[in-house]
Amino acid sequence: MYTITFKFEQKGIEPITINNVEDGQSILEVALVNDIDLHHNCGGVCACSTCHLYVEQGEDHLEELSDAEEDFIDRAINPRLNSRLGCQCVLQKGSGEIIVRLPDQTQFLGE
Repeated sequence: MYTITFKFEQKGIEPITINNVEDGQSILEVALVNDIDLHHNCGGVCACSTCHLYVEQGEDHLEELSDAEEDFIDRAINPRLNSRLGCQCVLQKGSGEIIVRLPDQTQFLGE
């Protein structure tokens, strides 16, 4: 089981920690089930970059970065060395703590 903490670049949103997360799920799936707004224009099939996030801790608990994912990260807004796509961050068998930071999602809403 995993503990996943979602931090937010958007002002006024406090971190959210989700406990007892089972492996085999993606970070995007965990976010959506827990009503955390993480855009996913392509439906979570690694065909866009809207579920872009930053993995601050626990990268070793996630599936490795694929070439396709890397190509889409290059198209994301403000990519960093720890950038990943939430739809491709599938939790591996095991347990641990993962911390991710979500970019300001208002960039997709036009707010």
